[in-house]
Amino acid sequence: MKPSDNFATLAAHLGHFDTSAGLAPQIQTSTTYRRDVDYVPMSEGNVYGRDHNDTVRHAEAVLAQMEQAKSALIWPSGMAAIAAVFRGLGAGDRVLLQSGIYWGTTGWVRQFCSEQDIELREIDFSDLDIVKDHMTFEPTLVFCETPSNPWLRVTDLTALRTMFPSSVLVVDSTAATPYLTQPLSMGADLVIHSATKALNGHSDVLAGVILTSDLNPRWTKLAQERAMAGAIIGPFEAWLLLRSLRTFAIRMRTMCDNALRFAEFAKAHPLVEDVFYPGLKTSPYHALATRQMNGGYGYLMSVLVRGDRKMALDVVSRLKVFQRATSLGGVESLVEHRHTIEPHTGIPENLLRLSIGIEHIDDLTADLDQALRNA
Repeated sequence: MKPSDNFATLAAHLGHFDTSAGLAPQIQTSTTYRRDVDYVPMSEGNVYGRDHNDTVRHAEAVLAQMEQAKSALIWPSGMAAIAAVFRGLGAGDRVLLQSGIYWGTTGWVRQFCSEQDIELREIDFSDLDIVKDHMTFEPTLVFCETPSNPWLRVTDLTALRTMFPSSVLVVDSTAATPYLTQPLSMGADLVIHSATKALNGHSDVLAGVILTSDLNPRWTKLAQERAMAGAIIGPFEAWLLLRSLRTFAIRMRTMCDNALRFAEFAKAHPLVEDVFYPGLKTSPYHALATRQMNGGYGYLMSVLVRGDRKMALDVVSRLKVFQRATSLGGVESLVEHRHTIEPHTGIPENLLRLSIGIEHIDDLTADLDQALRNA
């Protein structure tokens, strides 16, 4: 097939067809591979399944081309991918970490840096004046998440690259996905996704991916770390991810369209105090998001209901279309009361994090409306 610049065609076709003439990607389940009588591997590049699996390689190739990356490495979860990047640091290194991001990342990084004698600073990357105050810190690694979870703050990646030209810039782009933002083209060195979320999109696979702009010694070390430590996913999970990527573009388009309409509805509702979503023109990040995110503003948002913790939980209990579960980016819409999950982070007690799925928008808005009015 001739390469296409259209992302939807790219996702549906790219790398999925092979020489077998089958339309569906094949799956290789073997954990080991035979050698010939001279003890030469009979399958080129395949010796043992811990690091050699054609289905995993297939998924990595598709993800790399979606992100326009030089290469990709799939890990068993998003956190495994993040941890692998940080384990490349050592005593005396310095980390500049975005504040107000996914708590799992923040909590793990704090502990790791403390144990490894790595200096850590946490700042709000969405405020460039604050960032400028830390340029003399000269961090070894800069880690950001945009849009951030659950505050939906957007970071100017081009500006961040300019401010820290010598630092390793790592971007968690889970909430944006390559459909909306491609950080490598804006100067990032590494991009991370929790592929569990929108890339897979069906709430049935745990996976993470790291993508690189350059095949340098840092990338070689990451690949060696994965091979030696065995931090891999199984071939069936890789095959499921491949299957899901074929519908990725159309899922994202529907989710983004739904999210914008839902955010506008929620923002105007008399029982809603505020909505955090960069697609809203009232968002302080709208102009930057419009410039940096192509084709939509994402599927994730946070809603502040009018009232206290009890009111928020009452609303959650009355939702019927939204499912009460921890995750995001799936075809089904999810709701989470974040203060219950991380009360120690200063998250408002009346904040509901919503992941918007592919259901009909009228059903989603009606569900929120009835839950608010009956709480």
